[in-house]
Amino acid sequence: MLFEPLDRCRLRLYPLAKREHKLEMAKIAVDPDAPAPALDGVSAEMTARVAARVKEARRNNRPVMLTFGAHLIKNGLAPVVIRLLEEGWLTHVATNGAGSIHDWEFAFLGRSTEDVRANTAAGAFGLWEETGRYINLAVAIGAIDGLGYGASVGKMIVEDGLHIPSLDAVRARIAEMPPGETLGALADLHYLLTTFDLPAGWLPAPHTAKEYSAQAAAWRLGIPFTVHPGVGYDIIYTHPLNCGGAIGRGAVRDFLTYAAGIRQLSGGVHLAVGSAIMAPMIFEKALSMANNLAIREEGKPLSDYYLLVNDLQPGEWDWSQGEPPRDHPAYYLRFCKTFARMGGELEYLRLDNRMFLPALYRTITSLT
Repeated sequence: MLFEPLDRCRLRLYPLAKREHKLEMAKIAVDPDAPAPALDGVSAEMTARVAARVKEARRNNRPVMLTFGAHLIKNGLAPVVIRLLEEGWLTHVATNGAGSIHDWEFAFLGRSTEDVRANTAAGAFGLWEETGRYINLAVAIGAIDGLGYGASVGKMIVEDGLHIPSLDAVRARIAEMPPGETLGALADLHYLLTTFDLPAGWLPAPHTAKEYSAQAAAWRLGIPFTVHPGVGYDIIYTHPLNCGGAIGRGAVRDFLTYAAGIRQLSGGVHLAVGSAIMAPMIFEKALSMANNLAIREEGKPLSDYYLLVNDLQPGEWDWSQGEPPRDHPAYYLRFCKTFARMGGELEYLRLDNRMFLPALYRTITSLT
């Protein structure tokens, strides 16, 4: 028995500029040069330890990877992430699909975030023409040149648009392309071009506030910005131009890029900020692959890496003492339990990321 999927072409889409936005980046952006937030003694001490670890790792040319959830962007912290990238403190940035989308909307319009309750009831939540059109096309077009999800979006922001190849050009490449990822990407784009009769040429997408985009900064600096979405989790899946093959291809490439970063993590730092599910889930799979290669090539798994988890959930367990029993609530804090199983040295800092990240940057720069 076949079940008919919902036809997205029947949906009514709305212009993004007509949405009532809850956040304006110019009003919420955190200035990395502002005085560091005042922290209590425990938080200040731990933040100082994290800063020292980051500085030591970069002094030794070891990686510092930041994974984060979308609220970091919605909290106006992109300028702090950008500064950390520009000054070389971060070697890799990773987020979920929502993190990429909010970063893009802020870059495009300077505003983001909607009333989910009201708009869902009205059948309008997530049904925004520009967000779905530009992000889906960016990922599909980037894939034919071997780009992942995050790099594709970052490139579009920097260049203020997309070059849509002609159908003849795509068919010519398909005809000469051997089996592989690029052939699959070309087939995905061929489907979009023919199904939606997309005109070839330059598709302008002026981004009025691109200085706030961490994706754009990473692309400009040549630093990996990887996106790790869940199918159906994000508003781009409501748009007819959403192509599962293209999104999956870009996301898998990003996951493997992230895993390549984890392969080099010995002596490095991995920061997970406000990511209860995505960060621990991609980390454990990537580390297993990295250890598989390390054991084969070097005779031992990765070691000597520092893991810092920052979130708001109460931290009632000392993870240095091992895993809590199943009847303890902390056992079900996935973002700590998973990282605690990964080896290395783990610390959990319960602190608002609007305080942690600016304080971390200011502490790093104050260390001699």
